[in-house]
Parts: sequence; structure tokens; C-alpha cells
Amino acid sequence: MGEKSEGIKIISDNRQARYLYEILETYEAGIALAGTEVKSIREGRVNLRDGYGLIRNGEAWLLNAHIAPYKDSAQYFNHDPRRTRKLLLKRKEINKLIGQLEQKGLALVPLKMYFKRGWVKVSLGVGRGKKLHDKRETLKKRQDQRDMERALKQY
Repeated sequence: MGEKSEGIKIISDNRQARYLYEILETYEAGIALAGTEVKSIREGRVNLRDGYGLIRNGEAWLLNAHIAPYKDSAQYFNHDPRRTRKLLLKRKEINKLIGQLEQKGLALVPLKMYFKRGWVKVSLGVGRGKKLHDKRETLKKRQDQRDMERALKQY
């Protein structure tokens, strides 16, 4: 219910990230975009599945996230779909991320892209990669939850 009052509209959700990574902490970041990218995002033509975050030279970057070219624009004015985009975080948050990402096995993963009060935001998660047995455990818990809900629905 609180999401509506803040004017949040989810554009893209990276559900694969929660399956592949154990998310330890989340951050909200703005993102520097070109005009045609914003138009394409408004149409929902975003894929975060292959994307990842990186801290380079004291700045946060989003790499390999796919924002499709805007179809109504001339080809000359369009953007590169997989270009590197700057993430807008506070210096304190970047310094904290640097400390966390230096630990072995941690990665910065985009979880969601959404509009918040008209601005495009990205929810980033600091995650540790899951092993195969962890993934199986997650699937088993999800199936058990579905079975319990089904059983409760019948009664």
C-alpha cells in the first residue's frame, strides 16, 4: 500500500537475480540516461537479466543492462542498447559498496528498475552467488509454500 503513495511504477523486475544470488543488502540509485532511453523505458522495453554493477574510479556503473532502442526515433538519435550507464549514489554509499564488493564472492546486481515520482530508479542488491544445493533448496521451499496454500484453499 505504501508503494502507491510514493508514486512507484515498476518497469522491470530481475527475478532471476534472487534465484542466482543471496541478496544481503539493497540500495536505491538514480541512473543517468539519454532522452531516447527514458522513452523506451516508459514503454517497458528493459531487460536487467544480464546486467551487473561495478565501482570504477569512485563511481558506480551499470553494465550490460539492455534498454531497447526507441522505435519512433530516427536511427541517428538512438542510443546503444547495452551501453554503460552511470549510477547516481551518494559518496557514503559508494564507499560502503567498495568495502563490501572487495569481499570475495560478492556482486552488485540490479534487482528492479522503476519510476519513483517521475525519476527512473534502479534497486541494486549486494549478493553472494548461490551454490546448486542452495538453488534446489529455494525451489523446494517455493513448492512447499504453494502446496500449503493449495491445501488451505481447499478447506
